[in-house]
Amino acid sequence: MIYLFIAIGGALGAMARFGVGQMVSFPYATLFVNVVGSFLMEIAFVYFMGRFGDRTAVMIMGGFLGAFTTFSAFSLDVLKLVDTGRMSAAIAYAGGSVILSIIAVFAGVTVAKGLWT
Repeated sequence: MIYLFIAIGGALGAMARFGVGQMVSFPYATLFVNVVGSFLMEIAFVYFMGRFGDRTAVMIMGGFLGAFTTFSAFSLDVLKLVDTGRMSAAIAYAGGSVILSIIAVFAGVTVAKGLWT
């Protein structure tokens, strides 16, 4: 049943993300959803701690905000590492995520071009 809540939240988040993309020009739409999504994820994280059942928090945080921007989940991971005193791990995770993701984009393009051109 929890998967249904995630799916509902995810569908709404994906539609919201698409809507922002229609209203805000490239690349600012992506910047907007990453920043706003991260901000909302941290508000939701604090608000839902001990307030509602898992379904509501999962639907909003994992579903809606996860689909709106996965960057918000990444930001929450960094926050959790910092909050537990693991600053080196937080820096390594943040830097590694950004650098490795950019490398993966270029690697994916290279592989795809090799397969289909």
